Amino acid sequence: MRTLALTAGALALLFAPPAPTSARRSSERVAGALAEAIPAAPPGAASTTMTVEEYEPRSTLVVPEHPVERARYPFVDIHNHQDFDTMSAAELDKLVADMDAINLRVMVNLSGGTGEELKKGLALVKAHHPDRFVLFANLSFDDLDAGYGPRAAKRFRDDAAAGARGLKIFKGFGMTLKDKDGRRVAVDDPRFDAVFEACADLGLPVLIHTAEPASFFEPADRFNERWLELKQFPQRARPPDRFPSWEQLMAEQRRLFARHPRTRFVNAHLGWLGGNLARLGRLLDELPNVSTEIGAVLAELGRQPRTAREWFVKNQDRVLFGKDTWARDEYKVYFRVLETKDEYFDYYRKRHAFWKMYGLDLPDEVLRKLYFENALRLVPAIAKTGWPEARRAERRRVEGGRGEQRQLCPPAWQVASPPRGSSRSERRASAPRS
Repeated sequence: MRTLALTAGALALLFAPPAPTSARRSSERVAGALAEAIPAAPPGAASTTMTVEEYEPRSTLVVPEHPVERARYPFVDIHNHQDFDTMSAAELDKLVADMDAINLRVMVNLSGGTGEELKKGLALVKAHHPDRFVLFANLSFDDLDAGYGPRAAKRFRDDAAAGARGLKIFKGFGMTLKDKDGRRVAVDDPRFDAVFEACADLGLPVLIHTAEPASFFEPADRFNERWLELKQFPQRARPPDRFPSWEQLMAEQRRLFARHPRTRFVNAHLGWLGGNLARLGRLLDELPNVSTEIGAVLAELGRQPRTAREWFVKNQDRVLFGKDTWARDEYKVYFRVLETKDEYFDYYRKRHAFWKMYGLDLPDEVLRKLYFENALRLVPAIAKTGWPEARRAERRRVEGGRGEQRQLCPPAWQVASPPRGSSRSERRASAPRS
């Protein structure tokens, strides 16, 4: 009780009007006694100095859980990165074993390189696991001047002849890439037109990464959803005094897509529009030569399960499965978001999502297209045999027997009209090649 009395007296003095000097000294003595009288926080009490990185709350929610160890269907990962030019055969065998464990049938390595680097990687996979990997070539910018386009197009044709089955454009294109005169290379720089037209002529897709999450272009303050990532990796910030704006990069990319209607583009990372699926849907509606993929943006989808599910159903012919960074166990979170209707479960990387995930419970037909059917149409080099066709063949037979000659949705590049005035050979070039 003495402590309580002391506390009451101290509070009266602390909140009293300003007093003479002697009274203030008395108040200070009482405040010191108060600090000594209040016991220290017991062990396990809430910390007031915890950082956001340290805060890892354990959910008390009890709901059904359905972890998924292996994808429901064999799948193609359209967005991965491996150093095949320096990988050993034993390392490749281990990679294939890990792929088998999660039902990953074909991996597309977007870091194929060009020239001799590409040939080394191709030689490794052809010698050991030729049906499990597809390599995309990359461009060299060492000679980026006014006459760059035709030279780069020829190099890509040579890479395609060596075995490259697509082209990957990395994120520096538009943001940090400069030509020999020190000028920024825009995403729609006309010097690259010959390269993209060569891709169209060869029937090979272009997977292009433009910009970064829009939050990286915003102030790194308390309102920024990616503040934690920018705190941990400040070099990922894109301030306006050093980079073009996010909207400018999006506009340049859209002009590029429109200028090459025969070229099949895959807009990486949902075009960084995973948080605005309505806008992404409009982009796909406007540009039938464009598809997209879900690499490194699962956190956006898993927080809007109803909206995302509706979007996938509507755009089921335009989306491919991609992961980006290789980490076998992280794929299981993708499977759970895509295949189940589980609620409130963890994402695997806190700096991408401090929120929880919810399952989309995608229909089987949508899953099949996302996991492998869309990739089989888009990438000619993937073997068309060995994929689960029995169920679909049976369904077609039954529907045919009922007189329902329902045509499954063709890919966008099959229904897209060729540009006015295009020749018959150009129209043939826009069709898929097996």
